[in-house]
Amino acid sequence: MSGERVQAVYLVETPYTLERAAEVIAGEQSTGTFTAVPGETEALKARHGARIEAIEPLETAAAPSLPGAKLPPGHDGQYRRGHITVSFPLDNFGPSIPNLMSAVAGNLYELQELSGLRLVDLELPEAFARRYAGPKFGIEGTRRLTGVYGRPILGTIVKPSIGLSPEALGELVYELAVAGMDFIKDDELNANPPYLPLPLKVKTVMAAIERAADVTGRKLMYAFNITGDIDELRTHHDLVVGAGGTCVMVSILSVGLAGLAELNRYSEVPIHGHRNQWGMLTRAPLLGMEFTAYQKLCRLAGADQLHVNGLNSKFYESDESVRRSIQACAEPLLGGYPTLPVVSSAQWAGMAPATYEAAGGVDVMHLAGGGMLAHPDGPAAGCESMKLGWEAAVQGVPLETYAESHPALRRAIEKYGGA
Repeated sequence: MSGERVQAVYLVETPYTLERAAEVIAGEQSTGTFTAVPGETEALKARHGARIEAIEPLETAAAPSLPGAKLPPGHDGQYRRGHITVSFPLDNFGPSIPNLMSAVAGNLYELQELSGLRLVDLELPEAFARRYAGPKFGIEGTRRLTGVYGRPILGTIVKPSIGLSPEALGELVYELAVAGMDFIKDDELNANPPYLPLPLKVKTVMAAIERAADVTGRKLMYAFNITGDIDELRTHHDLVVGAGGTCVMVSILSVGLAGLAELNRYSEVPIHGHRNQWGMLTRAPLLGMEFTAYQKLCRLAGADQLHVNGLNSKFYESDESVRRSIQACAEPLLGGYPTLPVVSSAQWAGMAPATYEAAGGVDVMHLAGGGMLAHPDGPAAGCESMKLGWEAAVQGVPLETYAESHPALRRAIEKYGGA
């Protein structure tokens, strides 16, 4: 471990020079503080000090992005932006995701010398691969359990998110499974609510899945939302597995990366990682972190399937940002850690060509709620329209042309095409 370092890239905005900002970041997050202290010897700094690796100036701004910055004497009114790369000795915190976050993020966001800070990327040493096994199932394991090859895994979300009775939920799952759906997930709002406790939900859903499998000959994958306190995760996971379930879901920012890693330690089925609350970490351009960095931590901790938002979605995120997120999941990480990107949010068949291009292939899970469930001819036609949209994309045939001989796709275009 000695000599290994973690490298972090930041987008910084500062009323000071970028060099001064880099020095403050490196000092604050390793051996330094706001003033010299007797124990900070040169030998200690040489072993434990963070190191400035690169400074890349960008544009300047006439106003601060964030409040609370302290201006230097004689400030010229300019706020300098740039990419700053800092490396941290692994000896300072070890291959521990929670303590890594204290080092590369920690109190940095509160420093008065900064008027903007965003963690852009992380480069991690092999010690993290020795500590964290990562996804047990990933892309191939999910395909094996769903029996879907050569195309995306297509799925939907239980809607309405909240309030369905056990009887209504069971009928909905059965209808969708018979319609040809590959995958269904609980909404992030619905885990173990008092009106529908998880044991009853699991019993109801699995009965519907098994009943549908008798008709279709294939078993749909259902991601049960088991988000809860750490001591509940094992109990809820075992409940799902014991009933024959093939997937569990957690809201990663609710259980934390350490909670995800703990679940992954004993999980016997794929973990569907939902990123709800992610917007509060990333929506401000000069605050938070890029998904490029975040997805590496989720993959290390064991997310087999990971949400990346959707193109042309109902959320604020630009299509270019979503493309980067999809592609980031496919980038090599410590020689492995494959995770299946999950595209969702206001999706329908018409988004297949752009998603195919962004993913560079079919290794993606494409979820549509209303975009399938509200199809004019019903959920079965909605599911068929998604398959047809992807067929057109893979074959390079314009969607409208393919729709001329495929009514389910044509009807989807008529309903959703103007949205």
